[in-house]
Amino acid sequence: MKKFLTLALALALVLSLAACGGGEDSYTVEAGKLHMSTNAQFPPYEMVADDGGFEGIDVEVAGLIAQKLGLELVVDDMGFTAALEAVQNGKSDIAMGAITVNEERKASMDFTDTYATGIQVVIVPEGSPIASIDDLASADLIGTQEGTTGYAYCSDTPENGGYGEEHVVAYESGAVAIQALLNGQVDCVVIDDQPAQEYVKANPGLTILDTEFAVEDYAIAVAKGNTVMLEKVNQALSELIADGSVQKVIDKYITAD
Repeated sequence: MKKFLTLALALALVLSLAACGGGEDSYTVEAGKLHMSTNAQFPPYEMVADDGGFEGIDVEVAGLIAQKLGLELVVDDMGFTAALEAVQNGKSDIAMGAITVNEERKASMDFTDTYATGIQVVIVPEGSPIASIDDLASADLIGTQEGTTGYAYCSDTPENGGYGEEHVVAYESGAVAIQALLNGQVDCVVIDDQPAQEYVKANPGLTILDTEFAVEDYAIAVAKGNTVMLEKVNQALSELIADGSVQKVIDKYITAD
């Protein structure tokens, strides 16, 4: 009888653990899947493909990470700020979108090691009186994408190197900011270099200033304190960087001039 009770208790413990989701992928938002929140209007890092799916550097890197973890990648497209909030609130497993690591973001999210380096640049109409970074101080309105470091830099006070919130407009996406520039609603747009190249290529009459606005490192965001997710994603990312897979993806989308 005692032996029977011991076996029954052991079985109950096993069933209890199973009911609590003790599987290999129980650390993810949805079993068997890796949810990545992003704003798919930031070529070549993330964008909507012709077939309605998603493509880009971040999408492919996330796919390789998911593969290493034995998971299926799910791309959740939303606004950039919403993408960051989704990972903070546990609605997505990771956030990617050429995300720069800074102290403010580190207070609410954890980050993997860097996987790419980005450059912030300034887009202006050809013939614009804004001919250098120094001329930004004379701009009436500077366009940016909401939630980005470009917005943070530009909207900061002049004492801290910014231009003040009253001179900066934040748009839902880079594409909307570029449309505002084409419509004459802003004088310039501060955005990452690679998307800037794509936008200028698609919109004759726009050009990029020669001087870099800022240089930043990109990383993957996970929920604050989610050490299991951070360690697993970081390990997979480390292996993909070491074997050249990440660089191969970057080279596929960003060709040398």
